[in-house]
Amino acid sequence: MDFRELLSGRRRDPLACCLRGLLRLGVFPYRLVVSHRNRGFDSGKSEIHQAAVPVISIGNLTTGGTGKTPLVCFIARHLRGLGLRVAIISRGYGAQAGEDNDEAMELARVLPDVPHVQDANRVEAARIAVEELETEILLLDDGFQHRRLHRDLDIVVIDATNPFGYDQLLPRGLLREPIASLARADAVILSRANLVDEAKRIQIKQVIQSHAPQAIFAEAVHSPASLLIWPDRTRTIQSLAGKRVALVSAIGNPDAFAATVRDCGATIVGSKHLADHAPYDRRTVDEIGSWLSGFGDSSIELVCTHKDLVKLQTDRLVGHNVCAVLIDLQIIAGETELLELIDKAAQFMNRSPDLEVE
Repeated sequence: MDFRELLSGRRRDPLACCLRGLLRLGVFPYRLVVSHRNRGFDSGKSEIHQAAVPVISIGNLTTGGTGKTPLVCFIARHLRGLGLRVAIISRGYGAQAGEDNDEAMELARVLPDVPHVQDANRVEAARIAVEELETEILLLDDGFQHRRLHRDLDIVVIDATNPFGYDQLLPRGLLREPIASLARADAVILSRANLVDEAKRIQIKQVIQSHAPQAIFAEAVHSPASLLIWPDRTRTIQSLAGKRVALVSAIGNPDAFAATVRDCGATIVGSKHLADHAPYDRRTVDEIGSWLSGFGDSSIELVCTHKDLVKLQTDRLVGHNVCAVLIDLQIIAGETELLELIDKAAQFMNRSPDLEVE
């Protein structure tokens, strides 16, 4: 069962209704845990550690893909352009023991001069980045809910195609915490703004500003830039036009990915959605190969995201070409204000750290 069909309410059959009822039972204890945790940090009872260098957090209000990774790349490149030594720190969700996860592998290919430290303890990750890598500014990836590490700038990414996680907390919806938590944000970026109409964008902005009137608001679009053929060849994005393609992805928002491919002029003959961050083990790859063979047309190309290709690591699968869509992020509204905030945060250098790890 597609969980998005379930959570959105688009599925109306008795089983789906019963499952939504069961999921709703889990919202109350989840809300209590989140509220208790946030009160601890708000009151000062829970310790917040400060790094010796500025920290910029880029996070989400919801689970699933909001298009955060392209924004991380955008900010990292901007800071590198200022001559700063940048490092990314993250939890490393979905990583296998001793290995980087898919996001780290993707970022390593597009930001080869920006180290990435993965540790479930982000305070320890920050200490390593500062003391061992001589980092001058840290990007805390997926950091909105990770409040143990002080941040100088809190950026939240909201996906225009599903901005508030079906208006329900986990597990009934996709909200990690209530929408009111946006009050902590310094900036809110509406990603994939081109995939909804102006009226919808205005409506989303009004909700955001009702909870975070102090935050700057910006809009971004994800533009397909080129196609990557493993390991390092590229094709023009225009070469997708008129192609019959099958999609495979292990990301949080496969519908947005499909919309991007469709907008490139391709005809989607089938889609295979895997769980977010799912590994591409031998069994999974064999299943994808069998699924592809079932179309009976070797001219059909397998198209995935960059995050998927770094795990597939092939340019051919059962006689079908494989490629990934590379995405560039463009800020179409609020870029000047956003960059001013980033530059201001980058000025707080060489302060006394407090990174004693428990």
